[in-house]
Amino acid sequence: MKILILNGPNLNLLGKREPAIYGSLTFEEFFNTLKEKYSTIDLHYFQSNVEGELINKIHEVGFSFDGIILNAGAYTHTSVAIGDAIKGVETPVIEVHISNVHSREDFRHISFIAPNAKGVIAGFGLQSYELALKSFL
Repeated sequence: MKILILNGPNLNLLGKREPAIYGSLTFEEFFNTLKEKYSTIDLHYFQSNVEGELINKIHEVGFSFDGIILNAGAYTHTSVAIGDAIKGVETPVIEVHISNVHSREDFRHISFIAPNAKGVIAGFGLQSYELALKSFL
């Protein structure tokens, strides 16, 4: 099984940015624990602050991987293009968020990804990714 974890803008700052909301662990540290725990799964990771690079990665793996776990960050609430990219591929996508976006600002309650995603997981910290991963098993 091949799964891609795809992170959008500012998620490269995990461990440094607003630790009260996002925690003090870097994503790379967390990803390494996932790889160890789920060693039978071919896990891949890609992060970009650039919308077009995220779309290109969705296109690249969207017909050959078994799943995409996507935290598009703020692009969740603004990017029709990422939503369309997900709609255009065969690989199922789980939208994830570290924080509970519904307890935050009103603009974060809108997702252009959710209508094209298999499901949405939010508010469980970094464990949101593991819950998404388990949904593919």
